[in-house]
Amino acid sequence: MTTQPTFTERLDAGPVLCAEGFLFELERRGYLTAGEFVPEVALEHPEALRSLHVDFQRAGSDIVEAFTYNGHREKMRVIGKEDLLEPLNRAALQIAREVADRKPGNLVAGNISNSNIWDPANPDSQREVRSMFEEMVGWAVEEGADLIIGETFYYAGEALAALEVARATGLPTVITLAPMALEEMAEGVGIVETAQRLEQGGADVVGLNCFRGPDTMLPWLRQIREAVSCHVGALPIPYRTTPDEPTFFSLTDVAASVQAPHGRPFPTALDPKYTNRYELEKFARDAYAIGVNYLGLCCGAAPAHLRQVAEAVGLTTEASRYSENMANHFMYGSNDRLPEHITALGTLA
Repeated sequence: MTTQPTFTERLDAGPVLCAEGFLFELERRGYLTAGEFVPEVALEHPEALRSLHVDFQRAGSDIVEAFTYNGHREKMRVIGKEDLLEPLNRAALQIAREVADRKPGNLVAGNISNSNIWDPANPDSQREVRSMFEEMVGWAVEEGADLIIGETFYYAGEALAALEVARATGLPTVITLAPMALEEMAEGVGIVETAQRLEQGGADVVGLNCFRGPDTMLPWLRQIREAVSCHVGALPIPYRTTPDEPTFFSLTDVAASVQAPHGRPFPTALDPKYTNRYELEKFARDAYAIGVNYLGLCCGAAPAHLRQVAEAVGLTTEASRYSENMANHFMYGSNDRLPEHITALGTLA
């Protein structure tokens, strides 16, 4: 019987892809409430979640991450559905397992994330967050997760607490940070310092996810890659953040004829701020070139975006069967059957 490579061995050998950020895509598809952003879809429309996982899997994701982001006890209390907490988590994990099993070598990740109640000055809130992590990680282990992902942490202390809980399982652990526009963690700890502390705590992968687009994530990735010896993860949002507007929270859109009622484009009026797939391709190549082997995309990404990332680092996916072929396009094509007077119309468009 052939022994399968470990998670770290796979990263040592080359790129491993992970799709994240299902909140935005499922909200666009009509299965999730913007603002609440709670993954009730796992219970209410499991077929929609299953389909999305399959689409990202076909686009190159090696990891099927259980959709339990915001599926923690505090968030369920906010929406008055704490009784659904365990059923939601188990359903999401079971769907992830089902999808992963359709493709040999795919892994299932249990997921924990920012709690929105962590207070570095309040031990009681810290204990409550740890308790939430422990129950979610416990369900992930019971449902057969292959690794634990802790993501979107803007407090260093919360990221380190997540690491401790995840590491106690003995499973591989990925911890990714999501610094706000402060250019440091929320309690004032340095971003690179936090990554180093996570490595020292035993994380298999440290890095960044969400909040930042390619242009404002890559500079920090360069610093993290130089500062740590473990693998580094990079999962940006597909939006054009800038040094002046470094996160999707800070993006503005002065050209909008109708402004979003929230006072900023985030989260439901970000469409004009999209990166294109070729910008994501360049990001993936640049990140991979500096030694980032754990790659993916977060909130706002569609499967076609992830396919572009996969192909940028030399991978062929199931969905590559449908990668662009402009040779047969009426405007760009070179096919002999395309009349010249038709292709010439492209110069007039």
